[in-house]
Amino acid sequence: MARCSCRWRNVLICLCTPCILLALLCTYTTVMLCYDMINTRPEVSHFIAQGIYMNNSLVPLPRTFWDLRPNRGGVWNQLQVVIDRFYNPILNPQRTTRESKRAPNPLLRDSFTGTTVSENRLGGVKNLSKRMREFVKYMQRKEYPITIEPDAACGAGTEERKEPPLLLLAIKTKGVNFENRQAIRQSWGQVGWVSGQRRNSSGGLQGGDARRKGGGYIRRVFLLGREDYEELGVNMSELLQLESIRYGDILQWDFKDTFFNLTLKDVLFWDWFSRLCGKTRFVFKGDDDVFLNTPAMVDYLQDQLGKPGTRAAMRSFMVGDVIAAATPDRRSISKYFIPDMFYKGIYPTYAGGGGVVYSGLLAKRLNDVSKRVHLFPIDDVYVGMCMRRLGAFPTHHPAFLTFDFPKGEENEPCAYHEILVVHRRKPSQVITLWGKLKDLCQCWNVTLRDTDTKIKKKLGLLL
Repeated sequence: MARCSCRWRNVLICLCTPCILLALLCTYTTVMLCYDMINTRPEVSHFIAQGIYMNNSLVPLPRTFWDLRPNRGGVWNQLQVVIDRFYNPILNPQRTTRESKRAPNPLLRDSFTGTTVSENRLGGVKNLSKRMREFVKYMQRKEYPITIEPDAACGAGTEERKEPPLLLLAIKTKGVNFENRQAIRQSWGQVGWVSGQRRNSSGGLQGGDARRKGGGYIRRVFLLGREDYEELGVNMSELLQLESIRYGDILQWDFKDTFFNLTLKDVLFWDWFSRLCGKTRFVFKGDDDVFLNTPAMVDYLQDQLGKPGTRAAMRSFMVGDVIAAATPDRRSISKYFIPDMFYKGIYPTYAGGGGVVYSGLLAKRLNDVSKRVHLFPIDDVYVGMCMRRLGAFPTHHPAFLTFDFPKGEENEPCAYHEILVVHRRKPSQVITLWGKLKDLCQCWNVTLRDTDTKIKKKLGLLL
């Protein structure tokens, strides 16, 4: 009997062991495939499936962005889902890639009638503020004529160059802010050849090689809409025309220049850039009250071009002060107020619009995808929405100070040499800071502000 039991046990072991091993192998393969799918971010621009993707800061993107249940969302959410369904290759497999890139503007208008409950929802807009009502009225329009345009192909800048421009400075401004524009022209916004901050970075190179290593060509353009001269009390059009003749850096469109229309400046600029600035490597998009350490920015961008895999990296290159998992401001007294009936959900990851730098290649991709994303009142958030649609993520850099220096750091000797951008500076401050940036030669070769340095300074570990 014992021999019989032993024999059957051996038979069972021989039969079951391969099955168990096969089951373990299948389980391992399934787990690895799922892990691969979760951690692979799609690079396609036509459609991104719903779900959570992780950025470099390990902050999960919100489930509520482009909600699966649009009827429970706000006006914007419901309008956007009509566009998303139109370009969804699963729902519309017969639509070609070429057709999807055209994204005719009438489709944005049609999305209003395509939203089943839009009439009831839009009726409630009458109870909102005047600027929100105006925004909803024109939010489907993205085409406006240019009233003033730079003479040069891609903004003001020297034509006597032997290589493509490294950087285009695209500054959002208003007609009345002449003093801000003049301070930028005389300081960090100077065009032509700009040397880097690292004066000893050429490493023994001579002549043209040393110049390419330690600098780059800069161009400049100011982005404006049309101000209401009845509200302003003065007609700025003639003054802007004279300013354009003198400096050649004014780009103005025929739309009302309001806070909620700042998004239009991004969309229209991307279109203008894609047509006329094909060879420009990078764009710095900022406000007219920022201070930019242009020499340090030149060094930083040259370093990015020197890294391996540059072409692939430039497809999604955007760097700034990144804000993740932000919620809409529901305070009615705030200029950033977004009512619940207009938009529901958490904002996508985005870079603060005070100052951000991105590649020229990405600018062209943003131009394409913006034709399939409804305008949003907050320009920074809208850029984040377009980035999300591209499956791209902005990179955070501590040298972009959207909310100014931490307490006490601004007074350090080389503070402004360690940053790339700082927000909220008056024209007189910009001129003064630029002079100090040039004079303090002992700070020319300092490294940029980073997270490790910031923590060490707080702990008193650096001399």
